[in-house]
Amino acid sequence: MTQINQPAVDVIIVGSGFAGLGMAIKLKQEGRRSFVLLEKEADLGGTWYVNNYPGCACDVQSHLYSFSFEQNPGWSRSFSPQQEIHAYLEHCADKYDVRRHMHFNAEVTRARYLDEQHLWEVSTADGQVRHARALVLGTGGLSRPALPDIPGLKDFKGKMFHSQQWDHDYDLSGKKVAVVGTGASAIQFVPEIAPQVAQLDLYQRTPPWIMPKPDHPMESRTQTLLRKVPGAQSAYRNGIYWMLEARAAGFTGGPKLMKLMEPMARGFIERKISDPVLRAKVTPSYTLGCKRILLSNNYYPALTRDNVDVITSGIERITANGVVDRDGQARDVDAIILGTGFAATAPLPPGMILGRDGLDIIEAWKDTGPQAYLGTSVAGFPNMFIMTGPNTGLGHSSMVFMIESQLAYVMSALKAMDRQGLLEVDVRPEVQARFNDKLQRKMAGTVWSQGGCNSWYMDANGRNPTLWPYFTWQYRLATRKFVSTQYQLVRARGDAPVWPQLEEMAA
Repeated sequence: MTQINQPAVDVIIVGSGFAGLGMAIKLKQEGRRSFVLLEKEADLGGTWYVNNYPGCACDVQSHLYSFSFEQNPGWSRSFSPQQEIHAYLEHCADKYDVRRHMHFNAEVTRARYLDEQHLWEVSTADGQVRHARALVLGTGGLSRPALPDIPGLKDFKGKMFHSQQWDHDYDLSGKKVAVVGTGASAIQFVPEIAPQVAQLDLYQRTPPWIMPKPDHPMESRTQTLLRKVPGAQSAYRNGIYWMLEARAAGFTGGPKLMKLMEPMARGFIERKISDPVLRAKVTPSYTLGCKRILLSNNYYPALTRDNVDVITSGIERITANGVVDRDGQARDVDAIILGTGFAATAPLPPGMILGRDGLDIIEAWKDTGPQAYLGTSVAGFPNMFIMTGPNTGLGHSSMVFMIESQLAYVMSALKAMDRQGLLEVDVRPEVQARFNDKLQRKMAGTVWSQGGCNSWYMDANGRNPTLWPYFTWQYRLATRKFVSTQYQLVRARGDAPVWPQLEEMAA
């Protein structure tokens, strides 16, 4: 048996984005002090800290993409930029006094469940080892950059970086730049850098559907109204919520419904791009919604600049000096920027999370792909809760709404463990399987499965482990209360202490 030579804590949280920070705040609000939050970066914020490329902003209105318990009437725009969202998260951490629980530059290298002690042992890259009865993973589904499998990628002698690891010290002015990818990040940074560079070669594999972004400054009188009129902020937030929620019917109702919206998107292309050749390049051949629908008012105009070329033949290889496309044309560049997205269907690296009997979560998902019960609990991984886990992603609304649903569920689970004297809660395999079978049956009729595209939503087996195929209010109802009968339970015996001494305050 592994000896525990230090007090354990009640909860270890991994990650300090909306999910991890929200978990810390909820624990604090409930009067719980025995927890630590481990963050691999030098500051809090998760994706809103590491993604700081030019033009980075939210594509959901900030009055909804924020905590319901800490609404902000002072957003400068309806869709706020990265810097403002990060500042909001810092405000939340300070207001709710959770910084003292945070440890930065503390990258988790391994979390291992100790079966006999009913504890999680969490090791970090700085050599620290901590123990807790519950583990909450707030690492996010879009946290690991996806690097393209292009021959010669390592041969390039110029500057290369992924959009998540933007090198702000590298001056793009007057440079020849290749951008690989045309996803959500690229459509934001391409318009920002295009006026600076001498030449921008944009390598597009599949064009995205793009709709106008209804972004606008929030006038001071509107901010005042939201701040001073009782209920105005909540009413405004609820209006956005239900407007976005109505869109879920199109995604889950199948391709025919989404086809009805395509003329609007095609009209947007025609208004912004007059060149028929370029227009054909950026017009998708798959059904709207099969891939993530993107929002931008300045992406299409950026593509019409004289110094921007959209290349659709594909990349044959990378050389020391540039890029060779599949038509054999070589283009020398000074820098390559990878806008190639994230490993959404493989958000955790092998060897990081080891459950009962040392089972690697990657091995547990080998045949099924990532799956969990309610996107939160994984069979064979007791007392572990994943935030924004499998099938909790959205194509139409705010992930913060889903996160708050999970926060309530995890808090309900922790209270049940206290109330019933439970050493372990481990979701029953049959419960997890039944839940996921139902999800995938529903998924089969959606535009994500039937829309005629290959997207990052899907795994190698053709399953969609990424998105929630129902309305978000249905997820809120499903997670409103922890139901212990869905779990295998281990109870404490007699008068023995349930866990080793718990630290009351983790500094």
